[in-house]
Amino acid sequence: MAESVAVWLITIFAILTFTVVSAVEDKCAACYAVADELELGLSNEKPRNHLDMRNRLNSKGQREGKVIDYRVSELRVVELMDGLCEKMQDYTLQKMDSTRSLWVKVDNWDNLTANKQEARAYSNEITSYCGRLSKPMRS
Repeated sequence: MAESVAVWLITIFAILTFTVVSAVEDKCAACYAVADELELGLSNEKPRNHLDMRNRLNSKGQREGKVIDYRVSELRVVELMDGLCEKMQDYTLQKMDSTRSLWVKVDNWDNLTANKQEARAYSNEITSYCGRLSKPMRS
């Protein structure tokens, strides 16, 4: 089930990638980096109970409403998306060769051997890109 949610979220990001015009370098790799961070969020997720939305009583004194499986709930998506773009600040673009680049997660910015100013600029770029991708989901 977690895999189907991940596939669903990745599909949404892929569709939005083509509809959102942006100046991020290597959009495909950026989208994969965002998807990787989402998958990391899914794998670190703690099991949750169903959401009990039965909060009112009927005339017989019985609770009315729905019980929603957390795995397919909107709350789960909101919690996964919350803070996602801030986590993208740990990523920068690494040039593999003249034709290929890859967004990589930086564990320690102090140990970075590349140009730190350029790396931070790329970090801001992917964070902004993530915000533009996820904006339709947050409205």
